[in-house]
Amino acid sequence: MLGQTARSEALPGMVHHMIAERKAEASQGRMDELAAIVEHSDDAIMGKTLDGIITSWNPAAEKMYGYSGEEIIGKAVDLLSPQDRVGEMTAILAKVRAGQHLDRFETVRHRKDGTPITVSLSVSPICDAYGSIIGASSIARDVTSQRQAFDAARSMIEASLDSLVAISPEGKITDANHATVKVTGVGRDELIGTSFSDYFTDPDKANRIYRLVFEQGQAVDYPLTMRHRDGTLTEVLYNASVYRGAGGNVLGVFAAARDVTKMVRARRELAEQQAWELERLAELERFQRLTVGRELKMIELKHEIEHLKRRVQTGEVE
Repeated sequence: MLGQTARSEALPGMVHHMIAERKAEASQGRMDELAAIVEHSDDAIMGKTLDGIITSWNPAAEKMYGYSGEEIIGKAVDLLSPQDRVGEMTAILAKVRAGQHLDRFETVRHRKDGTPITVSLSVSPICDAYGSIIGASSIARDVTSQRQAFDAARSMIEASLDSLVAISPEGKITDANHATVKVTGVGRDELIGTSFSDYFTDPDKANRIYRLVFEQGQAVDYPLTMRHRDGTLTEVLYNASVYRGAGGNVLGVFAAARDVTKMVRARRELAEQQAWELERLAELERFQRLTVGRELKMIELKHEIEHLKRRVQTGEVE
């Protein structure tokens, strides 16, 4: 009986101990899984104190930045920043200390050999068992090639002599190139967020083009007249089509305006010249008819005079 009683009294303690062991095992399992994820991640992952001292460094970080863990752990994270961005992480860590997260912040970092790389950075707080923030974890993805591709595309857009704009489904300008700035006299930052139709002599007609594109997918050689801030008018032909996101959903309209002011002016001048020439031709034809009529009249008079003379000479007229 005493043995049974002792075992009964010990049972709850054993259960609690077993539960605690299983929790510890589960927690250790999660920690091992997390460590494996960090170890094999393609993104550079590092831990740092709130003072910016690096405390952990995964293999992807070694590959991206060129420093081994032994070289970098214990050093200040500003070691990775270009001279003009030193202190940037200090400002970020101040936000982390306040419990904020930083998501996909694009910046520049330096590799060990001094090569600059563009990274997309996400930073989150690290908390202890009591919820107190004791450090920060950052995940960096090398987006240098994407940035170079974007810069190259942007360079081509800016080099275009045509006015190029992106328009939202609500008819607002979401992007514009320098040619658009030039033809409107309005800065790019000021253009973005304003109505596409604001810069034309016929706003209703301008609104119709982007609605037409959303309905039909594109518009070709749509004539409009743009108004510069100083009142100068530019005749343009718009070609536009919808552009889509990665999932195929329509994000907006991309429109290109070709300046045809000189061509329109030349056509107008040609039309005016042709109209003048037609009017002059009609005038000359009227004069010719009048002149010919007079000549015919003179010939008739001459014939009649000669006829009368002959009659007088032959004595036919008394």
